[in-house]
Amino acid sequence: MKNWKKLVLAFTVAIVALFAQFVFGDPFLARIIVTLAGSVLAITMFISMVQTLRKGSYGVDLLAITAIAATLIVGEYWAALIIIIMLVGGESLEDYAAGVARRELTALLDKSPDKAHINQEGKVVDVALDDVKIGSRLLIKPMEVIPIDGILVSKHATLDEASVTGETKPYELNKGDDVLSGSINSNMAIEIETKVEAADSQLQKIVSLVREAESQPANFVRLADRYAIPFTIAAYLIAGVAFAITRDPIRIAQVLVVASPCPLILAAPIAFVSGMSRSSKNGVLIKNGMIIEKLATAKSIFFDKTGTITTGKLAVDQVLPEEGVTALELEAIVYAVEKSSSHILARSFAAYIVDKEIPNLVVTEIKEVPGLGVTGNIGGSIIKIGRASYTNAPENLEGTSFYVARDDHYIGRVVFSDQLRDDAKQVMAELHRLKVKNITMITGDNQMTANKIASEVGIDQVHAQLLPEQKLEIVRMVTEKPTIMVGDGVNDAPALALSDVGIAMGIGENTVASETADIILLKNDLAAVPNAIKISRDTMTIAKQAVLIGIFICVILMLIAATGIIPATIGALLQEVVDTVSIFYALRALGGLKK
Repeated sequence: MKNWKKLVLAFTVAIVALFAQFVFGDPFLARIIVTLAGSVLAITMFISMVQTLRKGSYGVDLLAITAIAATLIVGEYWAALIIIIMLVGGESLEDYAAGVARRELTALLDKSPDKAHINQEGKVVDVALDDVKIGSRLLIKPMEVIPIDGILVSKHATLDEASVTGETKPYELNKGDDVLSGSINSNMAIEIETKVEAADSQLQKIVSLVREAESQPANFVRLADRYAIPFTIAAYLIAGVAFAITRDPIRIAQVLVVASPCPLILAAPIAFVSGMSRSSKNGVLIKNGMIIEKLATAKSIFFDKTGTITTGKLAVDQVLPEEGVTALELEAIVYAVEKSSSHILARSFAAYIVDKEIPNLVVTEIKEVPGLGVTGNIGGSIIKIGRASYTNAPENLEGTSFYVARDDHYIGRVVFSDQLRDDAKQVMAELHRLKVKNITMITGDNQMTANKIASEVGIDQVHAQLLPEQKLEIVRMVTEKPTIMVGDGVNDAPALALSDVGIAMGIGENTVASETADIILLKNDLAAVPNAIKISRDTMTIAKQAVLIGIFICVILMLIAATGIIPATIGALLQEVVDTVSIFYALRALGGLKK
């Protein structure tokens, strides 16, 4: 039964009991009604508690069960009724608070379209997303969500990607640009051509991950476990001492009615869900709330290099001509031969040349030599571009390069390098400031390149030339735990799965990495890593504070109740106030701690 239905039932019982006593003047009937309702609730709570204990966790429902039983035994059935309403109302309030906290997390699900407008021979028809084939032309109306990844067919478009990436600035696109599903179109209709099926689009992957996060709201009992046993023992001790001194069983009921477990049961889950929601708003999707505690206390963090610390895109780093050849001449030769090539380095070189003025050389007889390179004729000279061995280049040269020979004489090379992310150095500095003890790079790249990157950004340790299973072993052997692994590719998936917290850089093409990881950085932004740690620490602090505030107030009330000053009925009402304070304090995790 849903909690709101239980609440309606509890209020119905209360109204019937009130009518029995104050309208029909039959207090015995009122007591019977409340006793039956209280007994049913106590039995169901006891069964739930036993199930919790069987799972290896401690339950704090014992206090509530005892409080109901004690008040019914001593005849304080109105106090028992208030406790019943308090417990059921607390669960309903938890549902409401969790809904508020999860609002950002589920906003994308609410906006997610289930149909697409397909342009077929001049007619627009609505088709289920699963039936849209690759290459279909979709019409996106003003303010609609892009349903599937595609390529812009219209001349221009302005999209809002905030719901996917967290970036609030509008994105201006031109014909041929990639269009990210989940983005919101502006106030002008556009057309796109789909490049993947719906299930493989960015939006549907994110929706799938959000649903996974919702279906695993996390086992928050661990935080409550630390306080449940001592709190329960303290409540029974205070009640026992009060009874030993006064020999009045009513004192037991008076103490136990204010010893509510609700701050333990409700405050921590609401704080954690709030933290997940805040993370989602900042482009960090946390699949399971248990990850928050691990992330907040992490002591070691591992980074892959390519696509994580670097952009994963090769760009021209240096143009190194040999003696007797100018850099401009070497650039002109390479561009003439490579400008029509689809090779990834050729495209990077073309991007480098686009704004430069170079001689326009005519090349003929272009021929590709598989596995070695390409040849061409420029002004009667045979040009070779490719591997070092193919161009008679020296064997001791380092780096990814185009090696160039003219008439079998080596004349220079163009060196390419993977570019550092602009904020990589700042991210490492922030992690050091957050006192993450061990920051390590684990990469399959060569040792020299890895050392250079690590030195530039401020990484403590480097392990290079690793296979995926070797990355796994390094993560397994670390002693400073919990551990975080940040990666983006298939080869990072085993390490992402083994670490206490796996963080995947975006979900784009890296399906295996994103499915294995515990956290997805939707913005593909390295700066989100320290930000996620800070949000998790805020969340943990607020969760602990909410629990401890509730416990502190409860203990004060128990000590006062032990003197007999607080009647059981008033104590039960005061406890509802304690629960409300704890819950709304936990909701502060939505905004974080104010600095």
